[in-house]
Amino acid sequence: MNARECQLAKPVTTKSSLACYIELTKPGIVGLSIVAALTGMYFANKGIMPQWDILLWTFVTLGMAVAGSCMLNQYYDRDIDKLMKRTSRRPLVIGLISPARALAVALTLMGSSLLLMLIFVNLPAALLTAGAMLGYGVIYTMIVKRRSHWANQFGGIAGAMPPVIGYAAISGGVDLNALSLFLIMVIWQQPHALSLALKYREEYARAGIPVVPVVKGVQATKKKIAIYSAALLLAALLPYALGMAGTLYLVTAAGISSAFLFQALKFLRSDRDYDMKLFFYSIVYLVVLFTSMVYDSL
Repeated sequence: MNARECQLAKPVTTKSSLACYIELTKPGIVGLSIVAALTGMYFANKGIMPQWDILLWTFVTLGMAVAGSCMLNQYYDRDIDKLMKRTSRRPLVIGLISPARALAVALTLMGSSLLLMLIFVNLPAALLTAGAMLGYGVIYTMIVKRRSHWANQFGGIAGAMPPVIGYAAISGGVDLNALSLFLIMVIWQQPHALSLALKYREEYARAGIPVVPVVKGVQATKKKIAIYSAALLLAALLPYALGMAGTLYLVTAAGISSAFLFQALKFLRSDRDYDMKLFFYSIVYLVVLFTSMVYDSL
């Protein structure tokens, strides 16, 4: 049963309830986080795939942490989610899952992830994961999101942690290689999130969320997207400069990053208020960038 079936399920059965819980975990975000973590693990292990046990436990525990954080976010935001068309059909909003149960599952996933990571991975990875959950679940969701247009920066730091967590899971620490992956993720999330915020700016305004397009306007947001895209082009070259990957990665990173910047500048000069092609390109961009980085280092 998929997310759509979850929303249509009445009465709620065990099967539909499970589908609703899965929807709350945001599987797409969990998957991207695991791919990013794998990249960090691979480079921490000097271009060799880690042993299956550490690989498995890192994936499982990180997946639990991300899933729990996404559930906590939707639990806390259920009052504003009902005000936005894009989020008005989420399971917690339409009453398919009780808030108390969702909160219990979220906290269980988050707490268990830290305990299991501490036992089966290592302390540095667990501490970084705890910091990421605190940053996203508390600082971003509960404190900054409803108060400041800088919320994306705080959320972006937490969202950029998976490759660093993966790196620490193998190396037991963080170095310049890990920080280069972190920087790419931090910058990448800004044009990605701002593109989405532009499309739904009226819904955010109605819900009282001060995203950049609501506070600063459309044109200022488009300029920010272009600036972040230019910064991403430079950040994407760091793995080559640090010797993490070779010429194939350099050509790929330069090519797709230049295309990203070109699209952002084209959007800036246009009369359009939003560009979802840029949003979807950003997703493809990240997958291609990390894949080429790993492939070129084989």
